[in-house]
Amino acid sequence: MERETTCCFTGHRPDKLPWGTDEGDQRCLRLKARIAREVERAYDKGFRHFICGMALGCDTYFCEAVLALRDQRPGVTVEAAIPCPDQAARWSAAQRMRWEELVGQCDFETVVQHQYTRGCMQRRDRYMVDRSARLIAAFDGTPGGTQYTVLQALRQGLEIVTIEPD
Repeated sequence: MERETTCCFTGHRPDKLPWGTDEGDQRCLRLKARIAREVERAYDKGFRHFICGMALGCDTYFCEAVLALRDQRPGVTVEAAIPCPDQAARWSAAQRMRWEELVGQCDFETVVQHQYTRGCMQRRDRYMVDRSARLIAAFDGTPGGTQYTVLQALRQGLEIVTIEPD
């Protein structure tokens, strides 16, 4: 894939979102709509390949938005950037099933390393940033993995679109 037409995503997991796992909450629905709009804007600016880190929370919303866009627009590809094979091993059965369905719908699946280590999530984040020209970030400024990815993107000069979760 061409870096100039690749967009990646970072965002908070449910424990950092005010609504947690309640995806019926109006704030969550608004965030999902904003993510979908930004994905469509990226498409309108020529981005065709989208990389998702496949974590719980905002990554899931992003993946679903890109898959929906792929159904509506030509040329869209989705890549699941999986930090390690057992990324979803400790999740609930429902969360694992959703993850497996999403990964199964992606056009590409990249497993960044063969087993879990303390740094594998950051390695996955660097993989995405290294291959992208744009980062969409659902980010409220708090420290953590999302901030790490935003800082990596800043260092590499990516175009960054920030969406503030309510």
